[in-house]
Amino acid sequence: MKEILNHLFEHKTLTRGDAKEILKNMTQGKYNTSQIAAFVTVYLMRSITVEELEGFRDAMLELCLALDLSAYNPIDLCGTGGDGKNTFNISTLSSFVVAGAGQPVAKHGNYGVSSPCGSSNVLEYLGIQFTNDKGKIEKQLETANICILHAPLFHPALKNVAPIRKDLGVKTFFNMLGPMVNPAFPKNQMVGVFSLELARLYGYLYQQTDKRFIILHSLDGYDEISLTGDFKMIGKQEEQLSNPQQLGLHQVEAAQIVGGEDIATSAQLFMNILEGGGTQAQKEVVIANAGMALYCAMAKEALTDCLAMAKESLESGQALQAFKALKEVQ
Repeated sequence: MKEILNHLFEHKTLTRGDAKEILKNMTQGKYNTSQIAAFVTVYLMRSITVEELEGFRDAMLELCLALDLSAYNPIDLCGTGGDGKNTFNISTLSSFVVAGAGQPVAKHGNYGVSSPCGSSNVLEYLGIQFTNDKGKIEKQLETANICILHAPLFHPALKNVAPIRKDLGVKTFFNMLGPMVNPAFPKNQMVGVFSLELARLYGYLYQQTDKRFIILHSLDGYDEISLTGDFKMIGKQEEQLSNPQQLGLHQVEAAQIVGGEDIATSAQLFMNILEGGGTQAQKEVVIANAGMALYCAMAKEALTDCLAMAKESLESGQALQAFKALKEVQ
């Protein structure tokens, strides 16, 4: 690792093959915690290259416990996190709205690292049980139209790295990788990223796949449609700058979409919105992201129709029903 670190400290980059090998060695305990911490912090000080990101992704996918859910043709709604905005759990709520609207969801998620409450924190607190048993996961999809893929259960090789990430408490390249390494390899994916630079990297890599995808970045730094201003959308056939008004929604203030200070208050906020008690700003942000996900997955539907479907799912209680059905699957 000493040679690798010196190589990186001289502002040199890794090949795709080297990046893959290093990450595999990291998961096999070949480096100590100080070396791993030094390695991951390199990417806080300089941009990651396409080759490095590809190599890290390749290693993660090779090491994961893969799960074939292609019969359900699910979508994943997953943000990189790491935007430092401490919003409520928008993509997780949006996932239940999408499921309630009739589109199967394979939600990849984890505990919060750089935020107080990740999707797994809030779902676990609310009684959702995580599993990597394929039969139970298929039962979740058949019963609730959504399954939860808790990352540590599918990426056991990362158990050496998880405590270091938690101790660092800042975004690392593992945040960048999260959406790319869903163990179900879904053919539909909506990804939120924390920088425009990363949006372009993701766009380049996803263009090499057969996925239907939409990559989102709000220009003021959010890894989702925040409705606080303009946002960039990159898809297979399109790339455009948009704003809340073009979605038929209102622009909101950052303070209106802030999350809870801890897991308990985050979970309370989550259920309040799901049960129809959220503010207009909270509900519209969820509708914006859920509608965009439906647009991604449903090739023949117009965006305006998909937003209407999302609104109906949230306001009619279909999204809440999907949550309740998932909770009952044990």
